[in-house]
Amino acid sequence: MLVAGSAAPCHASAQQVPVAEPLAPSTATQDPAATPDAPLDDPLGIDPLEPLDPLPGMEVAWPEGGDIPEWPGEFAGEDRLPAETRAADMSDSTASNGLAGTADDVRDGVVNAMADTASETQDADAASGDRPGRAERQADRAERRAERQALRELDDGDVDYRVTVNFLPSQDLAELNQSDFRTRFDALSTLERLSSEDANLAQVNRRARDDNELLGTMLRVYGFYDGEVQNSVARIEGQQRVGLNFDVNTGPVYRISAIDLVGLEAQGVNVAAARDAFAMKVGDPANSDRIVAGRLGILTELLETGFPFAQTGEPDLLIDHDLRSGALTVPVTPGGQYRFGGIVANDDGLFGPRHLQRIARFQPGEIYQASDVDDLRRAILATGLVSTVTLTPVAATDPQGTEPGTVDVTVETTAAPLRTIAGAVGYGTGEGYRAEVSWEHRNLLPPEGLVRARAVGGTQEQLINLVYRRNNFIKRDRVLTAQILASNINRDAFEARTFLVAGSLERQTNLIFQKKWTWSVGGELVLSDELDGTSRIVGEGRRTYFIAALPTSLTYDGSDDLLNPSSGFRLGGRVSPEYSLQSGSRGYARIQIDGSYYQPMSDTIVLAGRLRLGSTIGANRLSIAPSRRFYAGGGGSVRGYGFQRIGPRDANDDPIGGNGLAEFSLEARVRFGDFGVVPFFDAGNVYSGSTPNLSSLRYGAGIGVRYYSNFGPLRLDVGTPLNPQTGDSRIGIYISLGQAF
Repeated sequence: MLVAGSAAPCHASAQQVPVAEPLAPSTATQDPAATPDAPLDDPLGIDPLEPLDPLPGMEVAWPEGGDIPEWPGEFAGEDRLPAETRAADMSDSTASNGLAGTADDVRDGVVNAMADTASETQDADAASGDRPGRAERQADRAERRAERQALRELDDGDVDYRVTVNFLPSQDLAELNQSDFRTRFDALSTLERLSSEDANLAQVNRRARDDNELLGTMLRVYGFYDGEVQNSVARIEGQQRVGLNFDVNTGPVYRISAIDLVGLEAQGVNVAAARDAFAMKVGDPANSDRIVAGRLGILTELLETGFPFAQTGEPDLLIDHDLRSGALTVPVTPGGQYRFGGIVANDDGLFGPRHLQRIARFQPGEIYQASDVDDLRRAILATGLVSTVTLTPVAATDPQGTEPGTVDVTVETTAAPLRTIAGAVGYGTGEGYRAEVSWEHRNLLPPEGLVRARAVGGTQEQLINLVYRRNNFIKRDRVLTAQILASNINRDAFEARTFLVAGSLERQTNLIFQKKWTWSVGGELVLSDELDGTSRIVGEGRRTYFIAALPTSLTYDGSDDLLNPSSGFRLGGRVSPEYSLQSGSRGYARIQIDGSYYQPMSDTIVLAGRLRLGSTIGANRLSIAPSRRFYAGGGGSVRGYGFQRIGPRDANDDPIGGNGLAEFSLEARVRFGDFGVVPFFDAGNVYSGSTPNLSSLRYGAGIGVRYYSNFGPLRLDVGTPLNPQTGDSRIGIYISLGQAF
């Protein structure tokens, strides 16, 4: 096999090189006797003291050394023949039959020199003792020449190659995480990065030389300062590919012999904790990654214990090749300990220092912590009112002896666009078309006083809604909401003209701070004029309901993502005590429990399940307003069935709702790139009684398509009922933003 390469030890050394003085212009003493007494006649009239006219511009591009490719098979610059063969090459080349017959042989380095006589070659062979004979060496060179020719035959300008990194056995090889090393090499490799681009053999050689240097650098990063990298290139037998092989001999690992954290001994510094944060000790491998991480660990420890102006200098590792060790020095400048002072905000009309202090998780007088400052920065971004925010600690009073100083936090923001106009169009089988438009101003009533107006027009629903919401009300993460709503709903189950006034106080989650626990308490006053299917059949008129409700909810979110969860679970409950006035008064309670679970099966497949149970206690189904009953079926329920079409029906085959609800769903989310497919199976039913008994379930199945955009997955589901009731459609289509659950 053709082998070419280098075996260069990766030594780190320092050497002082004297700086040469710049050369002075050359001068020569003229012989007075050689100087003419009078100037010679010049027929052209050229004054020798005048400067010459500039020459016409002529440039010849001179190739850089790195641009001259080596011959295929020699990408590391040195042909790696066996030592005894290299030693005997000189003697072989002296015989007449040892001369190269072509220029390729000379370029390949087969012929190295010439001697005077063949007898000297024979003498050299005799003196060599156990060196290979001339015939063997000539056969070896012939084989190498043939393999070079095989490489040339592949050089069509688009060479396909395979890169292999092999670790040779060594005493300290166990100190190296080979998987991590290979992964890192693949990410930095020139060969891997440019593998999809066309290249001839010369260009491939150039890339391989870069990777040869990269491997040497990486060995030093991992603490192997005597490592060697040998390489070879050859055609892969039976394939139209080139094999580029790197054989890595790590050599011994160098270890830390001393650690000096210069300047760490300062007033207020917990030296033991800082040294623990550095996380390195004498005897550890001289791993540059760990040194950098240790430096960051010290800085983080100082920033979290009251030192806002702490700094760490560049680590200095002094390598001793004789002892195979390194002495490490890291300069540390703590800069004094401080407590939090006040918050200083620029006046941009968004929010002042008082509101920012309400958002902050720190109070004046507490020891400074950089994580609290970063938390405040993220909380300001979460308001949606700013596009950029910068927080800067500024010393207000200096430390005095053992007493820390105080530091104010200056907040500088750039306001984001505060107004938004949005629209959405959707379609669902059984629901028909639905269009929604909204306008909002997120700081109409500062601080963080949002006002939103929303209108919905659709086949079965028309709605006008006005909402006021104040974020971080009284305390961080508290949201006060008040709204007025007027709607007209015309569905198979009921018709309702409703006017609602509601308010709530809640703890919400968001994309920046996805919270484990959220809750909501509120109140509703509802005036609704309604007509259900039963009333239509018997010819009864519409009924007017006056309803007062106190809805309360509590939810735990243990999933890994708010919009597209792939692991974990969610569990929530809602209780709404209600009092209804309509031909008498009735009190009852509506209870609903929702749970979902997400289990990753692989990097691209997630198995997701959902369960929902509902019950109304304290009143007969027919004495409750139709809009307050439970229904099932549709895109967010049992797919394949029409909206609210599952459950008890009247004589006209219209749903009438119920007091009990049971639903569950199971789906596999298979993703490939920005797209995915989701086969699903749903089941559910609505019951007249308050207790869901899980009997007579209706089943639906189908498949969905997902497009994973920057703001969440877009969903298109197509389902069919497996045991339909009379009048159920065979296909249900659902389009929306976000996963089904």
